[in-house]
Amino acid sequence: MPNPFAFKQFTVHQDRCAMKIGTDGVLLGAWTSVETNPDSVLDIGAGTGLLALMMAQRSSAETIEALEIMEAAYEQCVENFENSPWADRLFCFHAGLDEFVAEIDEPYDLIICNPPFYPESISSGDEARDMARQNQFLPFDELLQGVSLLLDKQGTFSTILPFAEEDDFLKLAAGFSLYPKRITRVKGNPSAAFKRSLLEFRFEKSIPKISELVIEVGRHSYTEEYIALTKDFYLNM
Repeated sequence: MPNPFAFKQFTVHQDRCAMKIGTDGVLLGAWTSVETNPDSVLDIGAGTGLLALMMAQRSSAETIEALEIMEAAYEQCVENFENSPWADRLFCFHAGLDEFVAEIDEPYDLIICNPPFYPESISSGDEARDMARQNQFLPFDELLQGVSLLLDKQGTFSTILPFAEEDDFLKLAAGFSLYPKRITRVKGNPSAAFKRSLLEFRFEKSIPKISELVIEVGRHSYTEEYIALTKDFYLNM
């Protein structure tokens, strides 16, 4: 059974979630901008609830809601919210994105999503893990359509993808009038190829601010930039 993952201000239990705490989620939660002081936040495909919890720590948003379709993960997300310092600001819905879109009237100032992005349709034998990992269960076009309907016209959408998917995702997003404002390409070490792209979208076109982030200079020797980004969360940073 996976141990609970302790951060500086909250703890995440993850034994009932298919996808465990990983670098992608922490990166996205730390990188996502809250400079516009969002009052309402939505985490699509919440899993453990990590991103919503990070948004609660980093922002003063009154409404921080999460969406999780898998029952076991939903139940664990709710417990993680209830046991956090921000229980009064956090709420998780047990629903799929399509049914959620049909029910919601008020748009969100910030939407954040660490989506399933493995394209392989080969089953691991674990349906929950497959749903959490494979984008056939939340195709990018369905995600972007949902975001375009749920996001306030002045709002921000933030996500993380494999670097190899970046160009196609940008083209898809433009079809929903979502345009990149910030792009950060991530590599594990200085000599490695880019592995991930952190992407921030808005409805207005602009020239995106593009940057790079290197995580390590050597094994467990982290760059100053990565430490600065994650030090408010990781216990040993």
